[in-house]
Amino acid sequence: MSFDEMKDKVVGKAKETVGKVTGDSSKEAEGKSQQVAGGVKGKAEDAKDSVKGAVDGLKDS
Repeated sequence: MSFDEMKDKVVGKAKETVGKVTGDSSKEAEGKSQQVAGGVKGKAEDAKDSVKGAVDGLKDS
């Protein structure tokens, strides 16, 4: 898990919680979307690593 992914998930969860406690549905939604963005960053990083591994494997052949 990259630092950016982890940061987005933690900050997003905090925003979601603050939104729930204060009744601010906008802040809650912002937090949820930030958590999703963190997950997307993680998936993109995984895909990038997979492609790099495949390319490196082809170079070694």
